[in-house]
Amino acid sequence: MLDVHALDVHYGSAQALKGVSIEARAGEVTCVLGRNGVGKTTLMRAITGHLKPSGGSIKLDGADLAGRAPYDRARSGIGFVPQGREVFPLLTVEENLRTGLAARPRKLERKIPDDIFALFPVLKSMLGRRGGDLSGGQQQQLAIGRALVTAPKLLVLDEPTEGIQPSIIKDIGRVIRLLARERGLAVVLVEQYFDFAQELADRFIVLDRGEVIAAGDGAALDDDIRRHLTV
Repeated sequence: MLDVHALDVHYGSAQALKGVSIEARAGEVTCVLGRNGVGKTTLMRAITGHLKPSGGSIKLDGADLAGRAPYDRARSGIGFVPQGREVFPLLTVEENLRTGLAARPRKLERKIPDDIFALFPVLKSMLGRRGGDLSGGQQQQLAIGRALVTAPKLLVLDEPTEGIQPSIIKDIGRVIRLLARERGLAVVLVEQYFDFAQELADRFIVLDRGEVIAAGDGAALDDDIRRHLTV
């Protein structure tokens, strides 16, 4: 589904990513791990079109995404849940969800799918509340729901457990697992919470100073990698 090959990203003269490659398959969760400041968010923003790479390639379903704007990538099937959620605080929950309809394929109905409320029942009971009035956990569910409204083939989540209470973390994990294993989405998950990543990952990569230093199947996520993340 997603094939990132030898990706380089620069901020001026500083190189943030150095030859990073990652593959995300339909029906699987690929976790991107690493300490703060190693390039995880940079990688996600390059995949979604918010940053322009200086080298390498990004392909979705075999199609090269070079030069395509974020809105065009969304229409191609990339759903993005950014770090910090970025819900519209003055819009209602319903209005926030409806913003995702702009990227929805024209052959699909331009209405909020009912399965969003099956995944996150709390959103249905709060449709008239403003996004800024929700708790952090509720905002995260709203951000994921908004991304799912676009009917993505690939779902990119940047640290969805950050600042979230444990009960909501479990709900988010359940939804991610269902989306990948029952609905066949490819999921790329940036995460610092090791236990959450270990439970969900089918595949993983570990970044350090903008480079991949470890990669493998989820079963290989062990205490050696945990120790590296906490050094």
